[in-house]
Amino acid sequence: MNKRWTIDKIREFTEKNSTSKLLSKEYHGFSQKLLFKCECGNNFEKTFTKFNKNNQRKCDVCQPPKEPRGA
Repeated sequence: MNKRWTIDKIREFTEKNSTSKLLSKEYHGFSQKLLFKCECGNNFEKTFTKFNKNNQRKCDVCQPPKEPRGA
């Protein structure tokens, strides 16, 4: 069964599963970048897929991007 995410469900997921806060007011699909505020105060953008599935739940300062494979 395909779970349909709404902005309210994403906000609830963010509150329960991270220290970041969702700032975006609308959600138009998995490829849309959403605006979050990290616990350190920085704003950052991630798609919900990366936030949810790849566990990228903080800004690039608090959680630096991983090195690309083969680098």
